Amino acid sequence: MSDLKKMYTTMVEDPFPSELVIRLGDAEMAFAKRTWTIDGQEKGLRYGENPDQPAALYAPVSGRLNLGGVEFRGPGDGLVCAATEEHLLQSGKHPGKTNLTDVDNGVNILQYLTAKPAAVILKHNNPCGAAWSDAGLAAAFTAAFASDRIAAFGGAIVVNRTLDVATAEQINAVYFEVVAAPDYEPEALAILKSKKNLRIFKLPGLAQLEKLVGQPYLDMKSLADGGLVVQFSFRNRILSVDDFLPAEATDKAGTSVVARAPSKQEAEDLLFAWAIEAGVTSNSVIFVRNGATVAIGTGEQDRVGVVELTIFKAKTKYADGLAFAAHKLSLYELTQKAAADPEAKVSLDEIKARTEATCGGLAGSVVVSDGFFPFRDGVDLCIAAGVTAIAQPGGSIRDTEVIAACNEATPQVAMVFTGQRSFRH
Repeated sequence: MSDLKKMYTTMVEDPFPSELVIRLGDAEMAFAKRTWTIDGQEKGLRYGENPDQPAALYAPVSGRLNLGGVEFRGPGDGLVCAATEEHLLQSGKHPGKTNLTDVDNGVNILQYLTAKPAAVILKHNNPCGAAWSDAGLAAAFTAAFASDRIAAFGGAIVVNRTLDVATAEQINAVYFEVVAAPDYEPEALAILKSKKNLRIFKLPGLAQLEKLVGQPYLDMKSLADGGLVVQFSFRNRILSVDDFLPAEATDKAGTSVVARAPSKQEAEDLLFAWAIEAGVTSNSVIFVRNGATVAIGTGEQDRVGVVELTIFKAKTKYADGLAFAAHKLSLYELTQKAAADPEAKVSLDEIKARTEATCGGLAGSVVVSDGFFPFRDGVDLCIAAGVTAIAQPGGSIRDTEVIAACNEATPQVAMVFTGQRSFRH
């Protein structure tokens, strides 16, 4: 093994102490470093963000913070940080920081999606596909994977129901790094264990995530100069479709506008999309149709830019899905083949035409935006892509123009306000 490859499998020496104590005013909270004994070796995290960064995971063991009459999460509420050897059903090697933070963000998202079987696939701490379904976990996973099979490769899967055989078989057909579930059917676990490098977490708390909703945790951001920004964690106010606010506004001239209310299906898709939004890096937009993500745009610097890029991304992923379904080739591989194969060229042209006709599957979808639309340009792009309903925080000085864009569309596009922003940096 070359030195470059070796660094990804070598554990960094952990210099962190076994205990961490944080005192905020009169409140003192104690944390214990989490270690695991694997193959006779007791170690903590394999490494941090990168292989040359030592890291440690701490779990709360005593003390609970109460600020402004609000009690924070603490001892007894742990999921990822509470995982012991008993919960590492198959670890391969000691977990690294990114394995755990991907699972943790899956937990963060799924806390708002307890009503149905749901699956989230994450990569680089962002969801690349998510879905929920009354038809069961396997249907949810299928839809989540179809959202972006390219990014899902090597990702982490987090689900909120006991993982069954049908879902396990689908997971094993692709390469994944991590899977986490509240429990596993015995035969499903045996199927998953056939992939020796798959890390399998059993987190019973995933079946009781509704207990966490509304209770914040202490969110800490370290600055490059060693400083700290401390805040209440994000708390989603949209827990049912009835929590959306009507999109209405009045401009300086006194002209008032009101948007169409979403249909039942549109409202449920907007509710689902806003739950996913809690785990997506900002600036972001999320397109959803029938309880599954169609495209997730993350981390862009401007609002119209993230819409443009997400539409482009949707088309690429959609065409890739068609190419793989027809030929078991990626879009890239089919494009290469089409350069010298006339039949492949015909198929590629048909795929491109289908992709354009459905705007990459966005036609008939809904979209949420984590921040308000400062101009109508982003909304106009969404409408042109075939979106039928939009949810956004509201509060822009141009809300009347944004709502007018929806009202001018044929057919008229629905819009609601969330009344809160969902930035995540």
